[in-house]
Amino acid sequence: MAEQARTRVSAYGLVTREDHLLLTRLSEASPVFLPGLWHLPGGGIDFGEQPQETLARELYEETGLEVLDSRLVDARSYAAHRLGVRWHLVGLFYRVDLRPGTPRVVETDGSTAEVRWMARSGLTRSVLSPAAIDGLDMLDR
Repeated sequence: MAEQARTRVSAYGLVTREDHLLLTRLSEASPVFLPGLWHLPGGGIDFGEQPQETLARELYEETGLEVLDSRLVDARSYAAHRLGVRWHLVGLFYRVDLRPGTPRVVETDGSTAEVRWMARSGLTRSVLSPAAIDGLDMLDR
């Protein structure tokens, strides 16, 4: 059976509160990056959807929180291999302001296992997805 190759464009949120970054832990349903890694909230853009619409939808599904404002910061490209698929992922990174609230995973059968505010000073790259590593670097610039 021939291996599949797919391209995906995703919108990710860089959401901070004091020295904390809002991160999601990837579940076994993660299509691109390895389960168990901490990742930025966000996800794939559906056909005909605008990136900021995707960002708002995905942040709500993964965190239960509503987007008040978002600003494009940067974009990155990744190559990954998971579950017999070679991926070319383009990530659009947005600084995001959210309506106050307590994060909780709304879409329980999706690619997010948990959501948590994590201290930026305590994060180690070995537990982060490639996109989360890049997002952290963007915040440090």
